[in-house]
Amino acid sequence: MANKNLNIPMDSINKIHFIGIGGISMSGLAHIMHTNGYSISGSDRMSSHTTKHLETLGITVIPTHSANNICDDIDMVVYTGAIAPDNEELVKARETVKYVLSRSKFLGLLMSIYETAICVSGTHGKTTTTSMLAEILLEAKKNPTITVGGMLNAIGGNIHIGEKNYFLTEACEYQNSFLDFSPEIGIILNVEEDHMDFFKDINDIRNSFTQFVNLIPEHGFLAINEEIPNFNELISDAKCKVETFGFSENATWRAINVTFNEFAHATFDVVYKGEEIGQIKLRATGAHNILNALSTCATSNFMKIMFADMANALFDFTGVDQRFQVKGYVHDIVIIDDYAHHPTEISATLNAARNYPHNSIYVVFQPHTYTRTKAFLTGFAESLSLADHIIITDIYAAREKDPKDIHAKDIVTLLENKGCDVTYIEDFDEIADHLLINCVPKDMIITMGAGNINQVADILLGQ
Repeated sequence: MANKNLNIPMDSINKIHFIGIGGISMSGLAHIMHTNGYSISGSDRMSSHTTKHLETLGITVIPTHSANNICDDIDMVVYTGAIAPDNEELVKARETVKYVLSRSKFLGLLMSIYETAICVSGTHGKTTTTSMLAEILLEAKKNPTITVGGMLNAIGGNIHIGEKNYFLTEACEYQNSFLDFSPEIGIILNVEEDHMDFFKDINDIRNSFTQFVNLIPEHGFLAINEEIPNFNELISDAKCKVETFGFSENATWRAINVTFNEFAHATFDVVYKGEEIGQIKLRATGAHNILNALSTCATSNFMKIMFADMANALFDFTGVDQRFQVKGYVHDIVIIDDYAHHPTEISATLNAARNYPHNSIYVVFQPHTYTRTKAFLTGFAESLSLADHIIITDIYAAREKDPKDIHAKDIVTLLENKGCDVTYIEDFDEIADHLLINCVPKDMIITMGAGNINQVADILLGQ
């Protein structure tokens, strides 16, 4: 499945316009193309820290969507998946601009000009694992170009513009975006039900990951989690070299002698093809990060990176914004923000939190999208029940319209039936007041979700 955009003559392109330029991925792509000498403009519905940063680079950002934004000198338009098909700016672009590409197709086109494209896929953990691998490549002096879905301290943001040897990016399965890519090296962290507004069922998802595997050429490489059910089905037609990672003796890359310190940071010995090759110490929280780290070891080894560089980089990596991010303290109560918005992610975060110094765990959860809430209603209740106290707020709609058949209170009802201490609060200021009244020193507050629930942490900390 070759990338269909490879025949676009980029030397004939001068000006590129990004619709939805304020998104974390779109802003990174705009920055990369600006640095490579292209004239860049873009639009978004609102001004933000991201758009203001782009403007400091000399990129024109228009704070509204309008057909008038599409000028005669634009050679290519790139749009994010959040843009509706009837958006007047996109409609005008399709009528007047020769090349109009979705973000994923443009990303596939971009990575094809690099010697080696590395794509990190999976239902969970893509941002963290991409960031881990970024640290390793930088430690090994590979100077890759990096685009990641979070803010990484090592690169001072979400992108690093390096040389044309390596291009490292996340590969999201939503709307089969990653099938537009041109990977030479791939990672599959996990395959679970998610994005059920697009996929029909788990078999539909697995079929997409199988197609992703088949994109990797014969000279390429894939690292895959052996804990994925029937993972061999996904790689049955793989042309590339494949290695597994996990905890069993069957895994090509295996973690043994695992211990955790008081902050839930793991130390473990790495076994490769049955031979112990060294020790890894993590400062990223939780057992799930052991598997993330193993996947980067497998990938780095294929790129002939020394194990010492892997170990040093993984120890230096302390996490990404909104991934068990300690935001600060108020009245000796630790405030943590986490992006978890799927039951598996919530369970991983709360299991990690149990090993972190605390008295009681308060979780403020904002469900993300109506379809996800409806699909995983029972799973949300089961995973959130691991907390001592739970506050549920309204569903963050994102790209969806309210279908009127699901509500955040449905999660509350299930948690009440399980005997949990749960409260529904709509207003963020009221949530902060509730927490400050009820929490005591040494408690832990986790704001959790992929929407704007992190604003509660900011309110608590007076930011």
